[in-house]
Amino acid sequence: MAVIRILGIDPGSRYMGYGVIEQEGSRLKLVDANRLVLGNAPFTERLLRIDSFLNEYLQQMQPDEAAFEGIFHQKYADAAIKLGHARGVAIVACARFGLPLFEYSPTDVKQSITSFGHAEKAQVAQMVRILLGVQNAWPVDASDALAIAICHANRR
Repeated sequence: MAVIRILGIDPGSRYMGYGVIEQEGSRLKLVDANRLVLGNAPFTERLLRIDSFLNEYLQQMQPDEAAFEGIFHQKYADAAIKLGHARGVAIVACARFGLPLFEYSPTDVKQSITSFGHAEKAQVAQMVRILLGVQNAWPVDASDALAIAICHANRR
């Protein structure tokens, strides 16, 4: 049975969650998870940091596939545009690396992880820990990225 390494990315313009899992059949294993803190630097610098980080991270982790949270409606247009730019940079970095890319709506991710499409973030984080068999507590962005990767593993 082949081992597939899946990168999950929860993009953002201030924080980017990322997580890598391995799937072998129905078994899932945590490889790595954290968040990239982009802070209050000028927006173009934050975009460059996303690209630079992912170029190095992809070389280090060698994922086979990448999964992203799909576009969702934002209350504020400016925030949505910035999120779209950050997401676009992350997508291009993964495409440059030659990864097949997959997208899942926030509702699909929550449904896949908790069986409830409107679950709270704390519920998703708890189920991520259970599904991966770990006690780690990550920043919410990293937990969301792992949830996206697990959702993709479930849908493969």
